[in-house]
Amino acid sequence: MKKQQSGFTMIELIMVIVILGILAAFAIPQFVDLGGDARRGTLQGAYGSIKSASALTHSAWLAQNNADAASVKVEGGTVAMVKKSGYPADSAIAAAAGIISSDFTIDTDATAGTVISPKGATDKTKCNVTYKAPGETAGTVPTITLSSDLTGC
Repeated sequence: MKKQQSGFTMIELIMVIVILGILAAFAIPQFVDLGGDARRGTLQGAYGSIKSASALTHSAWLAQNNADAASVKVEGGTVAMVKKSGYPADSAIAAAAGIISSDFTIDTDATAGTVISPKGATDKTKCNVTYKAPGETAGTVPTITLSSDLTGC
């Protein structure tokens, strides 16, 4: 009596696994937006850095006990400050926070302040941090806002 075997050979099973692996390597990145998640996380880190840099430079300015000081010396160099209020100027906040132009788009505007967004963001109006320095009035503080939507990252 002849015995007939059924099933797949080992080579056929390995080929199916290889083909599924190749398909998964190309298909998964299409469904998972890891880049957007990374840009959102980077932007939230930049927001924290800006808040910290603003507070630390203000503390250094207060330690100088000079309301007319136009700059303070910090570990990374000198930071331009707003007189009387003692917070970093719009143009100086990115450097004070360690934010560099190779990773972020930094736009400084006289009316809007400094708008920082990560490189590669699809909509910079929905993926940014804005820093607006206070005027030269004692007791005023800067306005630091993170985009509320973050869908443009």
